[in-house]
Amino acid sequence: MLKVNEIFHSIQGESSRAGEPCVFIRLTGCNLRCSYCDTEYAFYEGSDKSIDEILNEVKIYNCNLVEVTGGEPLLQDECFELLNRLCTLGFEVMLETGGSLPVDKVDDRVKIILDMKCPSSGMVKKNLYANLKWLKPADEVKFVIGSREDYEWSRAIVEEYGLAGKQTVLFSPVFGAVEPVRLAEWILEDRLKVRFQLQMHKYIWDPNKRGV
Repeated sequence: MLKVNEIFHSIQGESSRAGEPCVFIRLTGCNLRCSYCDTEYAFYEGSDKSIDEILNEVKIYNCNLVEVTGGEPLLQDECFELLNRLCTLGFEVMLETGGSLPVDKVDDRVKIILDMKCPSSGMVKKNLYANLKWLKPADEVKFVIGSREDYEWSRAIVEEYGLAGKQTVLFSPVFGAVEPVRLAEWILEDRLKVRFQLQMHKYIWDPNKRGV
């Protein structure tokens, strides 16, 4: 059994698949407490569901793109089996993880979105840097940037690990903390080979709305 916070059909708001319809499976629980967290309701709220129940609910939407997220989905051991089953059924599967837990056991068919925690998150000490060595070329690394300090830190990590030549690197402003134009200008000034992104769903719907 897995504790599931919500399953919903929406527009993918982030990553290289932004703008595409996607089914989201949000699992309950998180070992981090980021300063800007917008899904605190997923820390504890949820109901127990079997993997078969989850799969049956996902199939209802007739959508091939599926993202498993949280909270922190890898806190629940059965998440690995869920990812395997989704892939075997032919879904395109994405996993969004906070970067504090190892991803080396994640099915190779899954696209990992690894969220590296910047200083302003208050969770930078929780980053498991070994994860950056386990990523596949198809995976993506996300930096949620809430200040100039965060930007400088992220740029240093990208350079130190040579990420721009290995994976898609996503730079995203903390909603309401950094003006998107500022982050875009910093990227252009430094000629960084990263992908600027906004949380598209927060511009389509109310930023506080659940299930989108």
